[in-house]
This record gives sequence, C-alpha cells and structure tokens, in this order.
Amino acid sequence: MTSYPEIQLYVGGEWRRTSDDLPVLNPADETEIGRVPVASRQDLDAALQAAREGFKIWSRTSPRARAELIMRAASIMRERIDEIAYSITLEHGKPFAQARLEVIRGCEFFEWDAGEAQRTYGRVVPSEPGIKYLVVHQPIGMVAAFSPWNFPMSQPARKIAGALAAGCSIILKAAEETPAGALHIARAFHDAGLPAGVLNLVFGVPADISSYIIPQEQTRLVAFTGSTAVGKHLTQLATQTMTPVLMELGGHAPVIVCDDIDPNFAGVTSAVRKARNAGQVCTSPTRFFVQEAIFEQFSAAFAERAKAIIVGNGMDSSTEMGSVANHRRIEALEGFVSDARSKGAKVIAGGDRMARPGYFFPVTVLKDVPDDARVMREEPFGPLAIINPVKTLDEAIEKANSLPFGLAAYAFTHSSANADKLADGIEAGNVSINTLEASVAEVPFGGVKESGYGREGGAEGLHHYTVVKTISHRMLPETARRS
Repeated sequence: MTSYPEIQLYVGGEWRRTSDDLPVLNPADETEIGRVPVASRQDLDAALQAAREGFKIWSRTSPRARAELIMRAASIMRERIDEIAYSITLEHGKPFAQARLEVIRGCEFFEWDAGEAQRTYGRVVPSEPGIKYLVVHQPIGMVAAFSPWNFPMSQPARKIAGALAAGCSIILKAAEETPAGALHIARAFHDAGLPAGVLNLVFGVPADISSYIIPQEQTRLVAFTGSTAVGKHLTQLATQTMTPVLMELGGHAPVIVCDDIDPNFAGVTSAVRKARNAGQVCTSPTRFFVQEAIFEQFSAAFAERAKAIIVGNGMDSSTEMGSVANHRRIEALEGFVSDARSKGAKVIAGGDRMARPGYFFPVTVLKDVPDDARVMREEPFGPLAIINPVKTLDEAIEKANSLPFGLAAYAFTHSSANADKLADGIEAGNVSINTLEASVAEVPFGGVKESGYGREGGAEGLHHYTVVKTISHRMLPETARRS
C-alpha cells in the first residue's frame, strides 16, 4: 500500500504549499498522518483569477470533448482505486472495502454526468412565420463548491462532475479533516489534461473562505453539502449578490416498518445499513416507526444484529464498521444517549464509547424514545437508531413528516396499497421502499423543506449549473437589407 499523500492546494493547474497548515488525524488511533494547507487571501485571489481564465476555455469546449476528458479522468481514478481507498480509510476510519465502494460511486457520478454533458438539450418554440424562438442552456459560470468530511471522494465528485460536465469552472473548498479524496480527484484531472484553472482545490478556515469567495461578482453558483445551519448561512451570503444556490443539507431519515413484513429480515437489514459509514450519512436510516404487531420482534432482531457488528480499524478485513470521524461525534452521541436515557428511553444495544484508543462508538439502539428527547428532533449523524411503536400507517406517516427535514425516507411493506400511500404521503426528496438505498448516479437526489434546494444526479443534475437563454430571431424583409 502507498503512504498517505502530501496534501497541497491546486490552483491554476499547479500544486501549491502554504506556510500555514493544520493536522490530519487518523480517527482509528488519533495519530497525525499529515498536514493540510490553509489557503491565504493571495491563494484565493489566484484561484479566482485562474477560474476566470479557465471558464473562458472550458465553456467554449464542445460537450463531446468535455465528456471525453471527464471519462479519461474517471478511468484514471478507477485504476488508482486502492491508492485512493487507502487514503480515505486512513483519514476517515471507514472499512477499506467501503472506501473502495465510495471510489467506485464517485467514478459513477463522473461517468453519468459526462454522458449528460452531451444531452443538455434546448428547444425551438413554435412561432409565426418569419421569427424563431430558441431556448438554449449555457454554463452558468464559476462555481464555488463546498464538500463535507463524511464522504471524502464521492461528495467532491458530485460537485466537480456537475460543474465540469456543464462547462463551468469550479473552486472547491474540500473538508480539512478528510482532504485526500478531493486531492486524488484533482490529480486525476491534472493527469487527464484538464485545462489550467478549470478545477481549483483549496483548504482552510471554512468561514474565511466562504465569506471571501461567495460574494465575488464572478461566483455564479454556490454548491454546498452539509448541515442545515451552515447551508442557511451560506445562502444568506449568496443573497448579497443574488447568486443562486444548490443546497444538499441535513436529514433525519424516518423508516416505516409495516406489519406485513418479516420483522427479522427488516431488523437485520436495517442494523447493517445503520452501521454503514458509522451512520455518518445524511440519508442514514434513523427514526424507525414500527407497527405494534411486529414491534418487539423487529427491535430484538435489530438489537441482536447491532451487537454483532464488528467494530474496528478500517484496515482490518474483518471490520464491518470503523470509527466515527472525530471527537465531536463522540461527544454528540454521548449527549444524545444521556438525554434519551434521562427521559425514559431504553438502550437495547451499545450506548457508550468503546474503551480503546480512537473514536469508536458501537451501533446504539434506543427503544421507546419519548418525543421530547433531543435525538427525536436533532440528527445524530452517527451509529444511533431510534425504534418506536405506532398503531397505524397514518400515524407513522404523520410522525415521519413531523420534523422540518425531508431528505430521505424509507419503508418496508409487501402491500402495493401501502406502498402507494407511503410514496404519496411522505414528505421527502427521496422515498425508498423495501430498500435502504437513497442515492445513485442515474436518479436526481436532494431534499425538501430544510433539507435543501435543488438536485444532483440524474437528468436533472446539470440544471443548476446552467442558465436558460431565450433567443428571439426575426427575419427582416429584403427591403430592409442595406443596398
């Protein structure tokens, strides 16, 4: 295996070091594995200038040529899959097998959007003789993008793929805690021959970078994945210049389990999915509303499988769930469990930090959690699940919709009538029935209510990276021609 890469800024097609940097820690043992550079104001000015020049080139590059280069970069990433996955496991803690799947998923985003680059169709609007109305989609301009730490490679990939496929240039501010995934993407595009300035990668103090880049006149779109609170703040910054935003924000995903389903199957399936990425997923299944007839069986099956999840170093092939990403997640999870216990919730699996070096917290299952517990309203963003009984499907849908979030929601049922009612009634951008997968490259992904605005992926994925222009062309009579 390779060592952890040297993290650098990527500005105007060149790699940059800085005099100021921050540590990158391995959450499995809390040791320092590298340093991440902090961009200065001069670095940001250079990135803005580079992106301006890069846009002039890339926006005039044909869709086919853009697609070919994106596919070439994706191919390079697939060839380097183990190297990239190794870096991700070191900095994030997730099992190596899951890190490899993340790299594959990121490549799929690039490959899908490369195809969509050639399908940003306009139209001709029917009109009277002598005039033509054309509607065309053009690249919106420079994109200021911000990606989170929970998926170091696939989250930056979504932003970069959409921007580049549409013909935009981009400045990406990736997460300082997990910077290697974005670095590997930049390396692949550099090696694929992307023109200088089209893709720029910076790191640093998030508030300093966002407050400087977003209000710039040349910033034409802000694309962000992260918490609702930060998303609202960035949106406020963008309103100063009427800059549009693409926001993929927090969730608190409900799971409705109907009494016509095998409770053991649903419980085991749910426990395994809850452990994915240590629950640090905005779409992670968290609030389980189970019909009373199967409530106890489902709870027992979930708890039994949760207790059996092998938690350990992501480099160990037997590990099913790695550490959480940082000490803040440990503190948050301990707070949620303590509050729920004090209000009468039962802890039927996990509940306490594991006594070993590193940020390890087991899959934790809370049962019969009262509505006034903090975890019922706030996203835990960790391996914590809530299981509560409901009498009817209507009650379950009401509880699922009771929060101001609506990113992903799930349900288990054999009934087509139930499925239809769930699909219509749940307020979420993504509703999955009998599967706990919410996001794939070929379908649009995004939330409603306070879970965000806009969509990534699918045929809709490039819409926010383009502007719609209407062209009206009247043909003048010959008498108007200059003699």
